[in-house]
Amino acid sequence: MAKVELKQPIVDEIAALIQNAQAVVAVDYRGLTVEEDTQLRRSLREAGVTYKVYKNTLIRRAIAGTAFEKLGDVLEGPTAIAVSAEDATAPARVLYEATKKMPNLEFKAGVVDGEYYDEKTIQVIATIPSREILLGRLLGSMQSPVANFARVIKQIAEKNEEAA
Repeated sequence: MAKVELKQPIVDEIAALIQNAQAVVAVDYRGLTVEEDTQLRRSLREAGVTYKVYKNTLIRRAIAGTAFEKLGDVLEGPTAIAVSAEDATAPARVLYEATKKMPNLEFKAGVVDGEYYDEKTIQVIATIPSREILLGRLLGSMQSPVANFARVIKQIAEKNEEAA
């Protein structure tokens, strides 16, 4: 069997992984201890993010012709990719939290909703809360005026009852 035939299933696996992805973030994991890596993988798994280490050339082949193709520019040295199909900011958010405890973990770049972001910008995206939190804040801000109005009406009604 030729080497290409042996590597094609891995390229297909990567292509399938990123096919419906909302976000892919590439990181340099050099210098992480086994304990740190295990902890990182656990927190990513809990957030619904797939975290894998592949050879750079295989990643380049899999992302060729996709929205993630621009990531090929940063694929040098040890690279791991974090992929999420549900939450566009989850990979960056979880990895950003991990970099606070693991200084050896470094962002390379990422693609979120089809847009390429460099190392600095992906860290800014990491500070964006999850969709659920944003929806909760939106709902809270929409409910607040209505709740305040209801309290005012109730106070007016109570005042009128006391006067009568």
